[in-house]
Amino acid sequence: MNQRNFTTVFTVDQTPEEAFAAITNVRGWWSGQIDGNTEKLGDEFTYQYKDVHCSKQKLTEVIPGKKVTWEVVDGYLNFVADKSEWKGTKVTFEIGKRGEQTEVRFTHVGLLPDHECYGACSNAWAFYINDSLRSLIATGKGDPNQVEDVQ
Repeated sequence: MNQRNFTTVFTVDQTPEEAFAAITNVRGWWSGQIDGNTEKLGDEFTYQYKDVHCSKQKLTEVIPGKKVTWEVVDGYLNFVADKSEWKGTKVTFEIGKRGEQTEVRFTHVGLLPDHECYGACSNAWAFYINDSLRSLIATGKGDPNQVEDVQ
């Protein structure tokens, strides 16, 4: 995997199965309007945040307790020159045991430092993954609406 893609990693005390369940409960940790299914192979969902960000994701790899991959099949970002920067990128969640803990490794494949949205998008992902998703896994409650204007 290209090290330039945005990646962040955290560990929790919960099981890989609990982490997987939280990851696929996208509405529990990501803000905005989410329409469609987010749990099984082939599911598609759209994400809409005001007029700032709209994208459509398809689940292309789903291995319970181990991995989830979304392909961004369409995308629109209103704050960058290339409005479709996300289109064709992939979002992966890799889950594994690290000693007694569970590690979640998030990578947005194709979100690269030379892309205009990298700063805003990587900051937003850092919050949603390291804070909101981690909280959802650890406590059963995410915080998807805390960073309303980061996207």
